[in-house]
Amino acid sequence: MGDVTTGDVTTVTRTGTETRPGPAPGPAPGSPHRRRPELAAFLRSRRARVTPGDVGMPPGLRRRTPGLRREEVAQLSGVGVTWYTWLEQGRPINASAQVLDAVARTLRLDPPEREHLYHLAEVPYTAAPEALVRSVGPEIQGIIDALAPRPAVVYNSRYDILATNPVYHDLFITPVDACVPGPNNALWRLFTVREQDCPLLFRDKELPVMVATLRASYGLHAGEPGWEDFIRRLSQASPLFTRLWESGDVAEPGRRVKVFRHEAVGELRMTSMSLSINGMPECRIVVYTPDDEETERRAAMLRNGATKNPAP
Repeated sequence: MGDVTTGDVTTVTRTGTETRPGPAPGPAPGSPHRRRPELAAFLRSRRARVTPGDVGMPPGLRRRTPGLRREEVAQLSGVGVTWYTWLEQGRPINASAQVLDAVARTLRLDPPEREHLYHLAEVPYTAAPEALVRSVGPEIQGIIDALAPRPAVVYNSRYDILATNPVYHDLFITPVDACVPGPNNALWRLFTVREQDCPLLFRDKELPVMVATLRASYGLHAGEPGWEDFIRRLSQASPLFTRLWESGDVAEPGRRVKVFRHEAVGELRMTSMSLSINGMPECRIVVYTPDDEETERRAAMLRNGATKNPAP
């Protein structure tokens, strides 16, 4: 553990360094009034449900405390007993992510509970990286099918195409696209087809934003073999991707107006909207809606099969 001094106390633990003030309780400056009491109640309730047997400790005799004792949580988490006691009392002490993770492991918190602990302790929360979702269930497929006549697609954070409705496929996946070797990935299709075959117009404006969005997601997966292999392969296949990737720009998904071209109906101005999916980390549904009346008319022509004479 570590030494305790008077006044502001610094405790060196196995999991990090914590600084706590003197014994006067009260909310942290500028924090919501209820956050610390909520933290205290939350920790007590989680501690009460963990038995000594859950963490490999003998039950002992004459235990009056349901679940673990405070000193047991402190010992198992590698923090000082006084520090943990004050944390559970809702006192305005500082906690690092490293120490909160140790407490979360001891209390056997699941991911939503761990995130809740971080928010109550006023520590920035970063979700643990999760494996990329590679498929969707029938419920999600049914949702995007029901969005017709609006084109809809499900992407994961690497722009892998997990599902589409028929309208998306008819509008944006041309016969040339369908023959592109490589993964079923939107970025791969856009960067490896010839520019004249690419369904997306204004590539110089749109592709940098998509690569910047990819880089924002890559931050959670840097070093993972699947991601590194994808970046390497796409860099080898496309000098343009390499140049944009090396710029280091970062962006988040959001609403955008994109212009597509279709050999049968001509140009289509579509507004894209990204919707997150509960239970599918790092995945989103992207829905495209016509941005003007002419696009609405041309999209209707395509859906109705009136495409024998391509639009000028």
